[in-house]
Amino acid sequence: MSTTDERLADLLDRAVERDMAATSQLISALEGRRVGSGAVLEALHRAGGNAHVVGVTGAPGSGKSTLVSVLARELRDRGLTVAIVAVDPSSAISGGAILGDRIRMQDHALDPGIFVRSMSSRGSLGGVSAATVDAVGVLDAAGWDVVVVETVGVGQAEVEIMRIAQTVVVVSVPGLGDDVQAIKAGLMEIADLHVVNKADRPDAGKTVAELLSMLTLAGPPGPGGWPVPVLSTSAADSSGVPKLADTLAEHRAWMAGSGEGERRERAMAAARIHSIAKDLVLARLADPSATPLVERVVAAVAARRLDPHAAARALVDNEPITDLQLEKSA
Repeated sequence: MSTTDERLADLLDRAVERDMAATSQLISALEGRRVGSGAVLEALHRAGGNAHVVGVTGAPGSGKSTLVSVLARELRDRGLTVAIVAVDPSSAISGGAILGDRIRMQDHALDPGIFVRSMSSRGSLGGVSAATVDAVGVLDAAGWDVVVVETVGVGQAEVEIMRIAQTVVVVSVPGLGDDVQAIKAGLMEIADLHVVNKADRPDAGKTVAELLSMLTLAGPPGPGGWPVPVLSTSAADSSGVPKLADTLAEHRAWMAGSGEGERRERAMAAARIHSIAKDLVLARLADPSATPLVERVVAAVAARRLDPHAAARALVDNEPITDLQLEKSA
């Protein structure tokens, strides 16, 4: 085992013992892809599968961060440990995260049962960064009971959260110019729970009614299906948050009893495999040793001696390309 592998294995052992610094370092190593062999990744995968992964998404300004913070406190009061992965918008200049969620959740800093990690979206259009799944894997393997993933809040692309979370919470708020932002953002289909936050506002009831109306139009769930609830919360005074925690537990129990949990695990596994395979192909094409051939193939396609589909297959599957096709592109 290399020195890098030994260091990562040591970090994993310490993360399982709830060492916050080791957990952060391991996530950073995976985020920066500073990984030796796949031994640690394999260990992470085998050790996981026990956490309840909850995705919280919705329009910017809906109070997701405050709601997640209050929910974490409620879950802690119930004896559960909570890890929060907050995906912040990335800087267009440095690519780094603003880290706003970590600042807003400083009141949990002294609680060893709550872990908060802010991550940069790194330009991802899915509301989560490419490394978010790795972070969730670390926290799952380390034994955290609930892992909450809070997305950037950018609109339609937020549907990517369903490839990470077992339970998806869509947060809406009245008074943002569109009473049901979830409809406009295309998030109705992915929600396991709808939450109307800031329910102390006078027009909150209208937002709840419209969400219920939209769910009614979608039709009732099939036999044994999950009836998507609409909950009202006010993070300012924690009202409705205990009910939210109850419903999250109910949804997890339903997934276990209905077989939906297994179906979602398979769907998430397939999505993860596809994502990693794509990354591996792109990395191979970006390898300096492949550059001369790639440049010749690009020139051949531009000169219309080779079609793009054949070129892609040749580069990905190592299919042969005739000298005649490439002769003028050297």
